[in-house]
Amino acid sequence: MVRIASVNVNGVRAAFRKDMGGWLEAGDFDIVALQEVRALDEDLLPLVPGWHVLHDPATAKGRAGVAVLSREPSIEHRTDIGLKTFDTKGRWLEADFLIGETLLTVVSAYVHSGGEVGSQKQADKYRFLDSMAKRLPQLRAHTEHAVVMGDFNVGHTPLDIKNWRGNQKTAGFLPEERSYLDRFLGTGMVTGVDGKRGRGHGWVDVGRVAHPDVDGPYTWWSQRGKAFDTDTGWRIDYHMATPALAATASGYRVDRASAWDTRWSDHAPVIVDYDL
Repeated sequence: MVRIASVNVNGVRAAFRKDMGGWLEAGDFDIVALQEVRALDEDLLPLVPGWHVLHDPATAKGRAGVAVLSREPSIEHRTDIGLKTFDTKGRWLEADFLIGETLLTVVSAYVHSGGEVGSQKQADKYRFLDSMAKRLPQLRAHTEHAVVMGDFNVGHTPLDIKNWRGNQKTAGFLPEERSYLDRFLGTGMVTGVDGKRGRGHGWVDVGRVAHPDVDGPYTWWSQRGKAFDTDTGWRIDYHMATPALAATASGYRVDRASAWDTRWSDHAPVIVDYDL
């Protein structure tokens, strides 16, 4: 069994000051994917002694950044999602592990948050999602056992956002964004919620399989107001697995903090056991 966690840490140094380290050591994890690390190697490595660390910091200091921590070393890693004219540093990190005779690929992904419709921030988000759409079939060709994890900054369906009716024109729940997930997770020809048709990639949303037809469980809550206390959240953090790997998944859980003042990030970790 391989226990894999993923979490947007919202700044790893701040998270460790709030006892992320205690969570990390108590979790019995084999692999941990981090997003929004917002640090350099010299900041991150002293925080995680005993772990093998792969880290792709963003070009702009203090922004984005993804990492993969593991108890056993990876056999290979990559940070190229395929866009040559667009800076994707700190947003995509693939790591290959050999589990017995099985090749397991894990990806820590941090999709752009986006912005106003028609803005450059939203255009960057669509370009990154387009790159994911091209990379996903390549990953499945690479291995039958792969999982793309992280903060996708998209709620897929109304079950994934508490106040979905009020957010239909908000970045993170736009029909065009949600349609990417329709295609990532669909099979055959798929008609997205934006009305456009495309071929499905056949990946599996492990969290939704574990919790069908229920609201959430949410993974992010705004820092404003009483969003955490009232569980007015969004499910935007995913384990998206190939069918072969998803078939081995069990124990999916969102490690939601017990109280607002015990959180070390505005996101909660998402944890899955895979029987490999």
